[in-house]
Amino acid sequence: MTDATNTPPQPSDVPPAPPAPSDAYPPAPPYASPASQGQPAYGEQPGYPQPYAQPSYGQPSYGQPAYGQQTYGQPAYGYAPARPNNVLAIISLVASIAGLTLVPFIGSIAGVITGHMSLKQLKTSGENGRGMALAGTIIGWIGSGFWLLLILIWVFAAIFLVAAVPSMVQYS
Repeated sequence: MTDATNTPPQPSDVPPAPPAPSDAYPPAPPYASPASQGQPAYGEQPGYPQPYAQPSYGQPSYGQPAYGQQTYGQPAYGYAPARPNNVLAIISLVASIAGLTLVPFIGSIAGVITGHMSLKQLKTSGENGRGMALAGTIIGWIGSGFWLLLILIWVFAAIFLVAAVPSMVQYS
């Protein structure tokens, strides 16, 4: 005895029978429009009646605001504002570089002082510029050491020349 759940075994040389067609979705003729097939037309929302016909020309308006304008009642999502750079960090770096080139020794000392002040401010202010402050402080110390060493060499050279002058002069 066989029923719908118990089918008899079929021989291996017979291909399986195709499934029976479903009457839930009858095939539409090839010349039918999407609306006649139960699909909404372009621009229509499925399941909602369309009281007025939409014109099929021109660019659709989406109701978005112009660039840079916020609509009322909607939160403005975007990037957080950038943190500003510490002004003393910038001054430290510029003064230290100037101390190596344009304003010897004085610029380096100013770079060291403003660099240390900037590092102290950066601990509490939340500003950017730690790298510039460190670079300004380090370059300032290097420039100060270089100019101090150069000044010491000049002083020792002057002392040596002053000490050597009397022995070069012969008294008659």
